[in-house]
Amino acid sequence: MAAIRMNGLVKRFGDVAVIPSLDLEIRDEEFVVFVGPSGCGKSTLLRIIAGLEPIDSGDLYIGDRRVNDVAPAQRDIAMVFQDYALYPHMTVRDNMGFGLKMRNTPKDEIARRVDRAAGMLRIEPYLDRKPKALSGGQRQRVAMGRAMVRNPKVFLFDEPLSNLDAKLRGEVRTEIKALSQQLKTTMIFVTHDQVEAMTMADRIVVLKAGVVQQFGTPEEVYKSPANQFVAGFIGSPTMNFFDVNAEGANVRLDEGVLFPMPPRCGGVAGPAVLGVRPEHMRVLPGHAPGLRVEVSVVEPLGSDTLVYFDRAGKRHVARVAPELQVGPRDTITLDFDMDKCHLFDKNDGAVLRC
Repeated sequence: MAAIRMNGLVKRFGDVAVIPSLDLEIRDEEFVVFVGPSGCGKSTLLRIIAGLEPIDSGDLYIGDRRVNDVAPAQRDIAMVFQDYALYPHMTVRDNMGFGLKMRNTPKDEIARRVDRAAGMLRIEPYLDRKPKALSGGQRQRVAMGRAMVRNPKVFLFDEPLSNLDAKLRGEVRTEIKALSQQLKTTMIFVTHDQVEAMTMADRIVVLKAGVVQQFGTPEEVYKSPANQFVAGFIGSPTMNFFDVNAEGANVRLDEGVLFPMPPRCGGVAGPAVLGVRPEHMRVLPGHAPGLRVEVSVVEPLGSDTLVYFDRAGKRHVARVAPELQVGPRDTITLDFDMDKCHLFDKNDGAVLRC
């Protein structure tokens, strides 16, 4: 068993509670991504699981074993770091097998495990090279291979793709996801990139100031955000937010434009925040009633086009069909798919449902 359970976990640095009190359970063989802005506590939490940071209070279990006071080397985990941490004077083969050698593993067993991992990561041609002769993506595969050969109960990834260019990030991201499906091992992946979280995770932990805002599948977090913070953090481009007043069966924008109340929000009244994803806007023809805006910036992406506009000092974006011919300073009219929109409390950002 390699399930991970945290009960009332607290971590302080001086007088600052980086993790005030956290309860979380990660299932055996699950791929979980910790995501959130810089300073939210995700890397600290990963280091706590690894045993690299002590716990101030609470309990941490790996499987059925309480590991609060267990040394990192005794936790049966493997960690892949952002900076690869390879030995420059060793070959790829020696880098991958070094940890096993230190544990007095027989040479033939080391060779077998290294060859197997190299095959899975498609780095067999580079086994006799040194790290300086490898690209960034190849070095990251070596770092992953070094972790794989240990056959750990848990893999921990601390922003391993942040040093790679966009193309390599996509390639290595796909390989890590494929590995998780092949190895059937519990994996925890830390990133600030919500695209990585959405594409890789079985479940996502969204963190803010050391507090779990939501824990669910990518679909749950995207389609049913628990609050305005989650809604604004998950999604690319980000969700648009409009100040509105809920009035019976409608919501009214500042300009007086009315939209139907989102179906799950009946009974809400008063000031609120309407959340609309870019893909849930559409451009209406001619002078149809809707929200009229002046286009600020147009970004053609091939498969679709992003149209930016400014309202009340905030920039908003709509995702529209590439065939739409629109340019800066053009005026367009937008409609919202209210079945897919959300209302949030204006004070605390909690999602409003009735």
